[in-house]
Amino acid sequence: MTEQDFPPLAFSGCPLDRGEAIRRDEAAMSALLTQPASRRIVLRGGEPLMRADGRLVRYPLTDPEFAPEGDLVFLGFEDNCALFAGETSDASEPFEDVRFSDPRAAGMRLEAGESGIYAFARSLLLWRERRGFCSNCGGRLQAVDGGLRRDCPACSTFHFPRTDPVVIMLPVDGEHCLLGRQAAWPERMWSALAGFMEPGESIEEACAREVHEETGVCVDHARAEYVASQPWPFPSSIMIGLIVPAATRDVTIDPAELEAARWFSRADVRDMLAGIHPDADIPPKIAIARRLLEVWAAR
Repeated sequence: MTEQDFPPLAFSGCPLDRGEAIRRDEAAMSALLTQPASRRIVLRGGEPLMRADGRLVRYPLTDPEFAPEGDLVFLGFEDNCALFAGETSDASEPFEDVRFSDPRAAGMRLEAGESGIYAFARSLLLWRERRGFCSNCGGRLQAVDGGLRRDCPACSTFHFPRTDPVVIMLPVDGEHCLLGRQAAWPERMWSALAGFMEPGESIEEACAREVHEETGVCVDHARAEYVASQPWPFPSSIMIGLIVPAATRDVTIDPAELEAARWFSRADVRDMLAGIHPDADIPPKIAIARRLLEVWAAR
């Protein structure tokens, strides 16, 4: 089994044409808001309104149900029709077979592509909520490009959505891989090592730094293997998944980062994936950490 044989990761695979050219045309964007075929999806407190069949609910823009607060953000085109997103404060209960879902649960339940649309909408709306004023001069910002940029009329600074890169890696040595656990996690839970990238370092350098900081293990980062990436809308990260050869095996954890780190055999990992390991579990399918383990265990 190769990486291509696995299903898409949650929150990835957004199928929309993001309409880069039309975003810059203010008149065309205004016209989309009046077209009968345009639709909007709804979030409340970051939670998506979704159907039992794993699809996001889409409303005509004129439908008063769960009316949005503030301007809509333009997500792109779906079957040549504009799709927007907005946050509502309407506390009404949804109708039958429709509900607002916890974001992580939604990532598990939404069908392929739908979770990618949701991730885009959630990250963009959360960024808008937190970026009301210019960090340069304090002036109030104005939305442009369908909400994908916010400009300061006072000092002419442009503000773009922030995406935080995170390296998540599986150090391996022959038939063993290194996993860690944090004290706050459920009992038995183990996962891949991860951390935010810092300014002035490459992906490979961030991988080596994080592994060594957390576990004391050195890796051969020049041989780090890229496996996959995953948007992670909590609030807006990109997870960069790697498998990297270990150069040392002795573990000395940083207790500020981890409660424990442990080498597991490939047979252990296969049992963990099957849910039959006697004392260890791994993250659910929503997480790229599980994908790294699936890929390595299949080799």
